Amino acid sequence: MASLNWIGKEAVVNHDKEVPFKLLKKVKTASVGDNSQNLIIHGDNLEALKALMPHYYGKIKCIYIDPPYNTGNEGWVYNDKVNSPKIKQWLGRVVGRESEDLTRHDKWLCMMYPRLKLLRELLADNGAIFVSIDDNEHCNLRGAMDEIFQEKNFITTFIWKKKSTSTNVAGAQVSSLTDFIVCYGKSEKAKILPRVRAKETREYPYKDKEGSYRLTIIEKKNAGDYKRDSMQFEIIGVKPRPGKRWQIGKETADFLSKKKRFINDAGVIKLKIYDFEDKDTFSAQPNFLDNHGTTDTAARMSAELFGEQEVFNNPKPVELISHLVNISCGDDALILDSFAGSGTTGHAVLDLNKEDGGTRQFIMVEMEDKVAKDITAERVKRAIKKYGYKDGFEYCELDKPLFNEHGQIEETCDFRQFATYIYFTETQTNIDPKKIDENFIGELETTEYYLLYKGKNKNDLDKSFLKKIKDTDSKKVIYADRCLIDDDTLARHNIVFKQIPYEVKVY
Repeated sequence: MASLNWIGKEAVVNHDKEVPFKLLKKVKTASVGDNSQNLIIHGDNLEALKALMPHYYGKIKCIYIDPPYNTGNEGWVYNDKVNSPKIKQWLGRVVGRESEDLTRHDKWLCMMYPRLKLLRELLADNGAIFVSIDDNEHCNLRGAMDEIFQEKNFITTFIWKKKSTSTNVAGAQVSSLTDFIVCYGKSEKAKILPRVRAKETREYPYKDKEGSYRLTIIEKKNAGDYKRDSMQFEIIGVKPRPGKRWQIGKETADFLSKKKRFINDAGVIKLKIYDFEDKDTFSAQPNFLDNHGTTDTAARMSAELFGEQEVFNNPKPVELISHLVNISCGDDALILDSFAGSGTTGHAVLDLNKEDGGTRQFIMVEMEDKVAKDITAERVKRAIKKYGYKDGFEYCELDKPLFNEHGQIEETCDFRQFATYIYFTETQTNIDPKKIDENFIGELETTEYYLLYKGKNKNDLDKSFLKKIKDTDSKKVIYADRCLIDDDTLARHNIVFKQIPYEVKVY
């Protein structure tokens, strides 16, 4: 397989391994509801993806991202030329002085490559990733994804009709009405679900003593690989039209003729198909998406929610993301969007759950300070209120590193950091610091969580600690270094002992 190369590749190809594991810190005032497992994370998506790794490695069923298209347009809220101060600072730190000579395509690949690597690690074995892009970086994206996801796991490139009419763009000879959505699987286990054409959607306009039926033509072309001269016999005195043959053999035709199942419709033979004979049929997904919303319909929905025009340039429509989620995963899946922008992915997930009673969850990451809280989170918050969605979300910021890039605990780690990490690991929700009471760090449903931590390897769970747990029937999960209590006593107090994790698997 041909290899994609660019200036700066050597510096970034394994940069995902050098990113430390940070904690997530809940911002309660920007969140909606309590104990939601939906997350909106504000921060560099490279660091956010690494922070998610210990909790969600191999668990994400569907990833949709809408990264910068790298058009050179400087006016976008999410700077589309990959020249935002944060990206430039990152490139300078990772690539070094070489970054000063990079073309914008080199910069884009340096930015995308380590992020795509982490996204692949988060994806389930049977999961799929969808990436929106246009002509500016489509070929570079395919080359990078062929390396990271492997060419054999390429599924298709969807063509999304984003506009209904042509527009005049300065300097352009052709008006682009479509975008690409590149789709890969994590492995050959990834499947794009076929469309189901349920028999209930068919009409059976005719009726006889056998029941209601429809008519279907039983001819097909008789040429090339389809040529079958043996299938040009007469059916009720009629032969196939020139260049045609029957779709059924003579024995089957004779049997159906005896049952009076054929009709001669002006020289065209048609077969009766009764409603009780029909079964649901399946057909492959088309790669042309021409009625799944447009940038205009997305902008109108955004304007409805915010009460003003042009809140976010070129947002994606809910219908598009809903379709991609529907064809790639079930109703209990976890969906990730690490270039969240206007928050369409979260909105689409909540909308699907309301429609079919599903329990899908979303994780969205947005880097831009002025976008994350005021647009991404605010859009989902307003959608929840306007459309009556039952679930909320937790809004998080990236906190200090807990583990370094080698997976070892940071020497400066304190009780609160450990409590934050452990609580999220256990519940996939973020800790409420106000509920921490000495060793009690929180509870969810019928389970309470406790932590003994006075420094590394100094924490023994003994019988004296039993006085500090709550007198309830709830299960108690207690983290310490060693357990000095016998199994019978643990069972009697409904205690589950777990060792404090001083390292994580390096991904």
